[in-house]
Amino acid sequence: MKQTFYSNGKLLITGEYLVLDGAKAFALPTKLGQNLIIEKGTNQEIQWKSYDADKSIWFEDTISFSDISKVRNSENESVKSTLIAILHEAFVLNPDFINLSKGYTITTELGFPKSWGLGTSSTLINNIAQWLQIDAFTLLNNSFGGSGYDIACAQNDTPILYHLEQGKPIVEKVVFNPSFTKDLYFVYLNKKQSSKKAITAYNINKKVNLAKTIALNDKITFEALKATTTKSFASAIEQHEADMSNILEMQTVKESLFPDFNGTIKSLGAWGGDFVMAIATENPSHYFALKGYHTIIPYNEMILL
Repeated sequence: MKQTFYSNGKLLITGEYLVLDGAKAFALPTKLGQNLIIEKGTNQEIQWKSYDADKSIWFEDTISFSDISKVRNSENESVKSTLIAILHEAFVLNPDFINLSKGYTITTELGFPKSWGLGTSSTLINNIAQWLQIDAFTLLNNSFGGSGYDIACAQNDTPILYHLEQGKPIVEKVVFNPSFTKDLYFVYLNKKQSSKKAITAYNINKKVNLAKTIALNDKITFEALKATTTKSFASAIEQHEADMSNILEMQTVKESLFPDFNGTIKSLGAWGGDFVMAIATENPSHYFALKGYHTIIPYNEMILL
């Protein structure tokens, strides 16, 4: 019997980094996500195969049940070690999938290129949680770590406001369908940024008292969410970038890469890679192509509507 599970990808519009400390984050699920296909196997092992968006195999290996069930303290960050760590935490939450099975053949299928950073890990974790009927936020926290906004996007087909309250995820579905989405574009920066490393750097560098910063972030998030014009939305986004630049002690992506751009540019998620959002009243594809960035996706083609 074949079982198939699916989760949405994600883009974080406001609240990056600060969401870890309780700030409200505005996030959007993407049209592209990931499938997890489960079939029966043998030999007390999992035959695992992962396909990228172009149908090429980016990971393939055999994982024994004994590797999953035993306690692991490996510092190895290889794909296999990371996968085993996730499966081990899933085993802790629901041991029956190992104890009552002969084996599995498991396939994952990405709808977006793995390098894009739209949630290869979060969609996998949410799919595993669906399969084993365990809490995806707990599985994320026990294995990969992070705020969990990406899990919320994986599970919801609408824009969301997300925050942590005493460590617990609070998800609110919101409406975001202004006329100016035609002026929003997502541009891939030709490199993937490690969320794990970026979060570690933030935790080391962040200021001790973030209460005022978080309050300001939340105000800006609501302004962006309620904006009715391109100008008002861009104004909120620019303020967000300036504030995060001060906190992270980094240049904004516009300052570092696109100082001559006629419009607004915002980093999405971990600063320094993956996608940025461009706000422009004229199609900016030619501008970005001249700079060497050829993946420019309009809002309506990227975001789950």
